[in-house]
Amino acid sequence: MKEQNICDLADDKKLGRLLETVVREVKVYAEDQIEHIKKLTDIGLALSGEKDISKLLEMIVDEARMLSGADAGTLYIAEEKEASLRFAILQNDSMNIRKGGASGESPDGMPNVPLHNDDGTPNYSNVSSYVALTGELVNIRDVYATEDFDFSGTKKYDEVTGYHCQSMLVLPLKNHEDKIIGVLQLLNAADRETGEITAFPRDSIDLVGALASQAAVALTNMQLIENLKALFYAFIKSIATAIDEKSPFTGGHINRVVDLTMEIAEAVNKADNGPLKNIRFDDDQMEEIRIAAWMHDVGKITTPEYIVSKTNKLEGLFDRIDLIEARFHFILQKLENEKLKNQIKLLQSQHNRDIEKELAGIHQSYETQIASVKSDLALIKEMNSNQQLADEADMARIKEIAARTYEMDGRTLPCLSENEAACLSIPRGNLLEDERQMIEHHAEMTTRITRELPFPDRLAHVPEFAGSHHEKLDGSGYPRGLSGDDIPIQARIIAIADVFEALTARDRPYKTPMSISQASKILGFMKKDGHIDPDIYDLFMNEKLYQAYSEKELSPDQLS
Repeated sequence: MKEQNICDLADDKKLGRLLETVVREVKVYAEDQIEHIKKLTDIGLALSGEKDISKLLEMIVDEARMLSGADAGTLYIAEEKEASLRFAILQNDSMNIRKGGASGESPDGMPNVPLHNDDGTPNYSNVSSYVALTGELVNIRDVYATEDFDFSGTKKYDEVTGYHCQSMLVLPLKNHEDKIIGVLQLLNAADRETGEITAFPRDSIDLVGALASQAAVALTNMQLIENLKALFYAFIKSIATAIDEKSPFTGGHINRVVDLTMEIAEAVNKADNGPLKNIRFDDDQMEEIRIAAWMHDVGKITTPEYIVSKTNKLEGLFDRIDLIEARFHFILQKLENEKLKNQIKLLQSQHNRDIEKELAGIHQSYETQIASVKSDLALIKEMNSNQQLADEADMARIKEIAARTYEMDGRTLPCLSENEAACLSIPRGNLLEDERQMIEHHAEMTTRITRELPFPDRLAHVPEFAGSHHEKLDGSGYPRGLSGDDIPIQARIIAIADVFEALTARDRPYKTPMSISQASKILGFMKKDGHIDPDIYDLFMNEKLYQAYSEKELSPDQLS
């Protein structure tokens, strides 16, 4: 009985030790699983929080290699239009290679992997294209021992570099629509204890598979964001193009203002001394400035085209100088008819007088009147062309012409209508006051239109910046008459870019494009008068920020 108790006690101890071992192993396994879950959770949070697509792609390969112990990894992005896989990331620790992403050199020059052969059949011979086409995971113990795929290129690479590719794990990245958006390829899994190259174990495959799913979601979100951003920019640029095309004389204005604006903004960011040294724009703020520059004239979409492209003072839906010419030619014809009637009447008269002398008098009177009408028409044409400032004498003469009348179909009509006389009497430029107000209204409309667009919070100031580019520091600008610090510096930057472009533009037939020195002088006057920001003007001139732009956009005779 005593011996039996001893045996039972020994068995109990063995069972206890066995249970302890099982519990310990279960605990270790559970801790490993918890650690894996924690890692995947941390990785998922990191992936979902990354905003830079280059960093995101690099992170996907880094984390996949970490989870699997892979020596090397490659990430391909599916290019639907080209039906191929594009190299995005290439990493190899043994060869100290990092290409693509935020920290590696560019993978440019590496050929895409075609998804189809020349005859149009699926390219199943390449393992990455096979995975992209089928969506299947491929785990290869030894690429040199398999005939399932063509690894001649891999073997040749190994021969040239001395590297030896052995194990390979290739996984598809699928989006929410079960569409393949990329392929992740891992090479040479290392045993965590011995460091020897081995096949990718089941637990690593499960972990990397979970990571691939998370990566696909993050990459899809990033691509959607990038696509939406690209669509938004395309929309903005299409509006800008439409506005530029409203006038055949301002094509490219907005593009040029954007170029100049960003040149100035980048220079402000680099300023290490002077009053602008503490101003820095981050990436979101730079994007805000860029979009505001693209949108600064969007309000002109509401401005009548004939005002936007008005080149002469009499221009409306058409240039009314043609009507006035026809009217004056009619007056000339009437004068000639009157002359002929008077001459015929004289010849038919029976009075005994010096007919020759009277005929000469009629002709002389006609020539005087004709010369006067032609002189008036010449002045009207000159005043209409807006080639020079109208002086008081010219405007007084226009008033006299408008007071004259002529007869047509029994009606007495003015030689110039009230509006025609007012247009011709514009002292500077070619816009009447109400037309100028319609032009200036575009700034208010820019603000109203852009406020209707659902800008994200990081771009919330675009309407304010875009709509304030005609405000002046002294408060004399429009549409709100802002002054001083109430005008955002971003709007002040756009203002200087807008003025310089307008002064030097070569596509305005109604004015001669200014040289750099002339435009600089005008900007200098605007600085002195308190219209533009003096600090930005000084930076613009001292750093010659106009130089690259001018060499690209201006004619050689303007570069002085």
